[in-house]
Amino acid sequence: MTLLFMAAACGQTPSTSASASPDGPDRPVETQAGPSPAVPVGDTLDPRKVQWSSATPAEGGRSLDLVWWSGVEPCNVLDRVEVDERTDKVIVTLYEGRDRRSPDAVCIEIAIQKTTRVELRSPLDGRQVVDGAR
Repeated sequence: MTLLFMAAACGQTPSTSASASPDGPDRPVETQAGPSPAVPVGDTLDPRKVQWSSATPAEGGRSLDLVWWSGVEPCNVLDRVEVDERTDKVIVTLYEGRDRRSPDAVCIEIAIQKTTRVELRSPLDGRQVVDGAR
């Protein structure tokens, strides 16, 4: 069963590659495809905080488009996004874990750029956006 899943995962077209980057061998190389959309699934195994690389205001500052580097599913899935809105800043924390439906999955180690949109209770209106995983 695991081998069948791995074969299916290998057939997907990744949006990034961990191969030869001008910035060094450990830097992911972004391709034209762009970030892969991710939706929080909740109830993952071993959820952990994950740093995001950018947060871009959308919908007139009423939401944020977050982008981060991750691994392939089912080993790395978005568990949840916590948003703590304060008067001077918005703290956004991403959590990823392993998909509960595939607890014994074996995944290739390749960097995948992912994105998700989070809604804000109030427009950003000049508040600083802070990564809660840093």
